[in-house]
Amino acid sequence: MNDSRGANRVQDGPLPIVILISGRGSNLQAIIDKTANGELPVDIRAVISSRPDATGLAHARQAGLETRVIDHTTYEDRETFDQALQTCIDSYRPGLVVLAGFMRILSPGFVNHYRGHMLNIHPSLLPDFPGLNTHQRVIDAGSREHGASVHFVTEDTDGGPVVLQARVAVRADDTANTLAAKVLEQEHRLYPQAIHWFAEGRIFLDENGRIHLDGNLLEHPETLSEDTSAPC
Repeated sequence: MNDSRGANRVQDGPLPIVILISGRGSNLQAIIDKTANGELPVDIRAVISSRPDATGLAHARQAGLETRVIDHTTYEDRETFDQALQTCIDSYRPGLVVLAGFMRILSPGFVNHYRGHMLNIHPSLLPDFPGLNTHQRVIDAGSREHGASVHFVTEDTDGGPVVLQARVAVRADDTANTLAAKVLEQEHRLYPQAIHWFAEGRIFLDENGRIHLDGNLLEHPETLSEDTSAPC
């Protein structure tokens, strides 16, 4: 794994990244678009899917990106799959691994290999509502606010330190589908911003699992509101 962490990253061009997907790839497309128009200083080395039928692969191919499939159903256990995935990722020498709708629980060895170099986006305001079906669970809980979180990946599923969040109001007439649409719109703004910070060396995860932003300890996640631009 390249040592391109935070302030120690040598600013010698776009940050090489690998993006992992399992499904439709809407966050992947947002990252592709931001990269193509020069807003995101990254070099997408490859898009790797755990499913051969993931529609996000078409987005990557249309953008001229290299794609690979590591089909989880062909491996006998999680550790064997993770080892094959790790070997594939490392062949591209990324400085950051981006999980963009990658629907696999990763083994501790895999997570530790990319410690401080792997981000995930989750459709809730973590630590609230980790796991699946977050939009309906938010409605069932009577929450008045929902959103999305970008976090460093650790062994705790959806439990890593949170970098940046976006919040949306939950209205009385919202359904799981309308909430999902509102949150997804914010995800497409949120994820490129967090990746940009990492690429610029503005954020890094220290040896104690704490996030630093611009040289200062990040006590609480930065917040991108529904109606404002991302913090600089």
